[in-house]
Amino acid sequence: MKKTLTSFALAGLMASTMIGGASAQEDTIKVGILHSLSGTMAISETTLKDAMLMLIDEQNKKGGLLGKKLEAVVVDPASDWPLFAEKARELIEVNGVDAVFGCWTSVSRKSVLPVFEELNSLLFYPVQYEGEESQRNVFYTGAAPNQQAIPAVDYLMNEEGVERWVLAGTDYVYPRTTNKILEAYLKAKGVAEEDIMINYTPFGHSDWQTIVSDIKAFGSAGKKTAVVSTINGDANVPFYKELGNAGIKAEDIPVVAFSVGEEELAGLDTGPLVGHLAAWNYFQSADTEINAEFIDAWHAFIGDEERVTNDPMEAHFIGFNMWVEAVEKAGTTDPDAVIDAIVGVSVPNLTGGMSAMMPNHHITKPVLIGEIQDDGQFETVWETSGLVVGDAWSDYLEGSKDLISDWRAPLSCGNFNTATGKCGGSGS
Repeated sequence: MKKTLTSFALAGLMASTMIGGASAQEDTIKVGILHSLSGTMAISETTLKDAMLMLIDEQNKKGGLLGKKLEAVVVDPASDWPLFAEKARELIEVNGVDAVFGCWTSVSRKSVLPVFEELNSLLFYPVQYEGEESQRNVFYTGAAPNQQAIPAVDYLMNEEGVERWVLAGTDYVYPRTTNKILEAYLKAKGVAEEDIMINYTPFGHSDWQTIVSDIKAFGSAGKKTAVVSTINGDANVPFYKELGNAGIKAEDIPVVAFSVGEEELAGLDTGPLVGHLAAWNYFQSADTEINAEFIDAWHAFIGDEERVTNDPMEAHFIGFNMWVEAVEKAGTTDPDAVIDAIVGVSVPNLTGGMSAMMPNHHITKPVLIGEIQDDGQFETVWETSGLVVGDAWSDYLEGSKDLISDWRAPLSCGNFNTATGKCGGSGS
């Protein structure tokens, strides 16, 4: 009998130890950070990792979330697109994170999509992208083409009188799809095919002499010419340097970039770039009280008054606060509950307005055109009169213009065809 009691006591002790261990493991809510800290994209992504650590730290100072502290889990997918999928799986299955904030390039995002769908976890993606996608487990807090690329072309066409177009990009899905949309848009606006030059280069491309020479020649036909740049990562450094070497000034052939922000300019001699443009939804130079507070908090956290802020950082600021609000609203970090709770959530952005999560898992954003200054900052030269709703599916591509995305019940579809009345599948 004693042996049986002892066995029961031992079993009870083991059970309580296991429960205690489980409780200890559940004392924090884990947040995954999936950004390249090495390789060609580290120039852009390392800052986003740091920004997420700051946001998590600030939330913990406010008392955490649901009575628990947040714990950051950082991995390095090293600018290796298949490795993104492995690291995403590691974050969810091994580390047990409740949400992931990460990716930069569209190829890295495409790599992880099946993982988030299979494991039913949440990804907040903070970078401008090509659209043509809406996934139930992903929240797109960066710009869709109608929140960056299309307005930038409109600005150049209407304000600068541009008639010839160089679409220059890194050779992967975001530039190729964005340029496909822009080519269709330009032709719809009456631009002739011979007035559109398209060029792609690999990640990390460094020898720009021939391409810049071709751009210069293309721009010498007597029509105002501009470069629309979807060049990504550290290839921007030699590209802009070569523009300066070739004597291409902004007043001659302006460049409007979609992947060059304050962080990238911090590594450049900005002298030859003054007057060139970028299209984003946020600039560090935004003159608002909330932005000033964000910059002060960033400098204090990072311990460096020279470190800049940029658009994808603001997208993480918005996305993180939306996730926090949705979790509080749902009373749980359960992905299904958060997905239901987050649509309609509205939080402050850094330009002075409120950004809302829409049923297509894209957010509302202002669009800004900024001119590069010699201090590496941007002066806003144009902005939309209000917020623009992100469009998951382009109005200018066949096969896309009839599609809408709405993840609310009863539709719960990422690519509903309004012409056929049918949902095309899971939505990506």
